[in-house]
Amino acid sequence: MRRDTNIKYALDWTVIGIYLFLVVFGWLNIYGASYDFDQSSIFDFGNRTGKQFVWVLTAIGLGGIILLLDSRIYNYFAYFFYGFVILLLIATIFLATDVKGSRSWLVFGPVSFQPAELAKTATALALAKFMSAYNYKLRGWKDMIPLGIIIGIPFMLIVLQKETGSALVFASFLLMFYREGMSGLVLLLGVLAVALFVLAIGFSEVPIQADSGTLGMVLAMGLVLLIQFVYAFFFNSHRKEALVLLLGVLGVALISYVLNIWLPINYDYVAILAVFLSCIYWFIIARIKRFKKYLLLMLISLGAIVFTFSADYLFDRVLQPHQQSRIKVLLNMEQDPRGAGYNVNQSKIAIGSGGLFGKGYLNGTQTKLKYVPEQDTDFIFCTVGEEWGFLGSTALILVYLFLLLRIIRIAERQRYVFNRVYAYSVASIFFFHLMVNVGMVIGLMPVIGIPLPFLSYGGSSLWSFTLMLFILLRLDAARKQI
Repeated sequence: MRRDTNIKYALDWTVIGIYLFLVVFGWLNIYGASYDFDQSSIFDFGNRTGKQFVWVLTAIGLGGIILLLDSRIYNYFAYFFYGFVILLLIATIFLATDVKGSRSWLVFGPVSFQPAELAKTATALALAKFMSAYNYKLRGWKDMIPLGIIIGIPFMLIVLQKETGSALVFASFLLMFYREGMSGLVLLLGVLAVALFVLAIGFSEVPIQADSGTLGMVLAMGLVLLIQFVYAFFFNSHRKEALVLLLGVLGVALISYVLNIWLPINYDYVAILAVFLSCIYWFIIARIKRFKKYLLLMLISLGAIVFTFSADYLFDRVLQPHQQSRIKVLLNMEQDPRGAGYNVNQSKIAIGSGGLFGKGYLNGTQTKLKYVPEQDTDFIFCTVGEEWGFLGSTALILVYLFLLLRIIRIAERQRYVFNRVYAYSVASIFFFHLMVNVGMVIGLMPVIGIPLPFLSYGGSSLWSFTLMLFILLRLDAARKQI
């Protein structure tokens, strides 16, 4: 009896209150998104709102069961849970039926379940278990290898299910690694890779002159050279060396421009040559000044050349045609209002029509007339925007941000590494889902099909996020138990 009382007073009821608000608000908006004029009751179990109501009740029941279990069970059985989910993911590849090109759903009679959702929680627990081992520290690349394997296995299995959106969520664990000691250079390299990919692909069809290369490669290599200059001039105060680099690049550009008057010059190769020569320059500077960081700058620059060259291959050979179309639409490389860009265009129309205050609950015309596909799942935020307006959408985002800050606060007050690592994993996953889902609905992110936590229709995602959050609450409550 004393143990239950301790749990009751140790629980973070603020987080539970936010959870209940989001779940109920999501259920109401699913009703708004799927509502038609012949539908009489929100509890009609023949439509999605009635089914979601069942999922909500079972999710709350699941959360209650999690809170009743001993908190140590999540540490002890972390690897077992991870192994079970891996086996489930492998089985899914062979047993799942094809749903819109994805083989990630297991069907049990009237119920469909997506094991990829469970994999996030299982991976977070496995990482927390490994990183809480005695004397483990995240110091360098060698320490990252086992963590990469733990993340990489479910990632690859989910990719094999052709569920790229769910697989990309695993990149969010990098934010937790950064908190636990990973160099910020890794995150910066990730940002650089994205920037190079966008420049190389987004401007790949924009010629500088006829038969003289494309703007994409020139801009990508220009970004690398700019980073070199800023690093030397501002971060290391080697202004003389940085100015020599600038003059050298300008000289190469001027010479190639003049030669192009008489000889055909491909500016793609000129840009690559400029970066390659800059690498030789920094190698010489590193040897003379014995400044080893310039060797790292040189390696990053050479890697940038290879990555930019391979961007076309990744885009054309690795990505699926529908994924290529979505990226092209996002980067304004093509207009496809009736194809790949249809969902986003209709979503932006719906959100924009809501104005400042919205049209009112159940009064949205775009959603009621079913102009927005997936408006109660991945695009549920457009329903919020149309019926609750800018103020309602902003308030919802602020609620999510408050939840994220609360989870970070929970993470920082943990006494055990396992609890802290798991808490930051939860915060990272929630942040990724919020950023990407809202971003794709308003046209700032490519459409990759991931749900908005607690709002989107679906039992798999609701159960997964509930499981993830309530395990955190149980671990946090245990810190005050006697």
